[in-house]
Amino acid sequence: MKNFEHYKRGYYMPPVKSTEWVNKEYIDKAPLWCSVDLRDGNQALIVPMSLDEKIDFFKELVRIGFKEIEVGFPAASETEYEFCRTLIEDNLIPDDVTIQVLTQAREHIIKKTFEAVNGAKNVIVHLYNSTSYAQRTQVFKKSKEEILKIATDGAKLLNTLADEYGVKYRFEYSPESFTGTEIDYALEVCNAVIDEWKPTPDRKVIINLPATVEMSLPHIYASQIEYMSKNMKNRENVVLSLHPHNDRGCGVADAELGILAGADRIEGTLFGNGERTGNVDIVTLAMNMYTHGVDPELDFSNMPAIAEKYETLTGMKIYERQPYCGSLVFAAFSGSHQDAIAKGMKCREEDPDGMWTVPYLPLNPEDIGRKYDGDVIRINSQSGKGGIAYLLETKYGFDLPAKMKEDLGYTVKGISDHAHKELKPKEVLDIFQDVYVNISSPIRLEECHFQQIDGIKAEITIDVNGTKKVYHGQGNGRLDAVSNAIMKHFNIKFSLITYEEHSLQLGSNSQACAYVGIQLEGHDEIVWGAGIKTDIIDASVFALISAINRTKLVG
Repeated sequence: MKNFEHYKRGYYMPPVKSTEWVNKEYIDKAPLWCSVDLRDGNQALIVPMSLDEKIDFFKELVRIGFKEIEVGFPAASETEYEFCRTLIEDNLIPDDVTIQVLTQAREHIIKKTFEAVNGAKNVIVHLYNSTSYAQRTQVFKKSKEEILKIATDGAKLLNTLADEYGVKYRFEYSPESFTGTEIDYALEVCNAVIDEWKPTPDRKVIINLPATVEMSLPHIYASQIEYMSKNMKNRENVVLSLHPHNDRGCGVADAELGILAGADRIEGTLFGNGERTGNVDIVTLAMNMYTHGVDPELDFSNMPAIAEKYETLTGMKIYERQPYCGSLVFAAFSGSHQDAIAKGMKCREEDPDGMWTVPYLPLNPEDIGRKYDGDVIRINSQSGKGGIAYLLETKYGFDLPAKMKEDLGYTVKGISDHAHKELKPKEVLDIFQDVYVNISSPIRLEECHFQQIDGIKAEITIDVNGTKKVYHGQGNGRLDAVSNAIMKHFNIKFSLITYEEHSLQLGSNSQACAYVGIQLEGHDEIVWGAGIKTDIIDASVFALISAINRTKLVG
């Protein structure tokens, strides 16, 4: 590509190399979570949410389990201000939930923000100003000393207004564009703000280090976070927070490595909504912890309902392959994948409470409200016998013989390939029944009677193209006797290769299903038929007749 030489690494390495996080294997507990869907996420929507939609979204965030929710930038617009006041005045904020409001480090905006949160029980006032080299030199045209003074003046005003309002609001500070700021300077600004706020164990401050624009590989961000964490003043009384964006597609990795590097808290959005490529996806972060056996302390057990509400309220669409929540993330079309999943699920039946180890499925779809039929085994021209048979068994109760599964697989794949479409479970069932079950043309079985004389004697009444005839046959079993009668009178020869049967359902109205495979003399392939009747003997005879009809050599 042209112009690559116009770009350089815009990030800054810590003055001292910090890589202790490398030795940590996994995240062992959930961070504090703060949803910024109603501010950072909302401002990125083509059509921002209405007041009622924001209230509905707020309630959903509470239900999921968020204890800190950034509700907006109250001084930015009347809608933002009104939303904040509505939450407070209509008593919509649970006692264990803290709302967070954003303000620039500008006097009139800070004062308007305090007016907006007046009367709320639990509030975080989130102060920010940009500290990056690019912003200082291009936007504000101010020195480091001047930018630092903006931060400390804002911090002092928060102290003053909190005293005036008589409420111990919690404070948060963000050096916006932290990733484009010299790390030693970012530390200097944050420590100056901490000096102003004087945090205590019962009133900690939040220092938020945002990847406002993602500029580096995730391990660089982790090293920056570790350096800040190890050198920050009064660290024991500071909640170190991250706010990763996703410009390089590494927002989740930034957050995870940042937690290993010392971060205590994550700000992000559901499904990663946000400006440009979005914020870090809290759903993915939380579910990654879940699949490592760590309680994320957020409830995503009904992911389809959460996704539907999100799409309705925001007008955004969730990508089909979005981790954990996309419509296709558990879907297996590949035959080998389907076969492995089906076998894994069989093994799990023997140990339903054991560790989850099913191939190709990083977690049990049912744990997040997804279903196996329609979500996991999906049927198209790439599917295999194992997946098709698994679907028929788990959804409809048909346990086919191994070789018949293969025959059915080719039949179903051929139909899907010809139609150029995915087949739904009911369509697969219809194919199975139409092609294999109770096939009554060209010969139709009307009656069948057996006598135990020198083995088994069969008397069958068959309708052949509208003409009924009675045939007799002798054999060492019922199916053998019927087979001999048909071979004798229709002048065909075949061997009975496979016979299996099972009950389809329990109770007085239960039905029996039988499967028969026959091999014509001089042929290698097996022709299959199935029969479904209330009586197992009838079902087996109908399965045999179905197989014979499918040879297309009678009638």
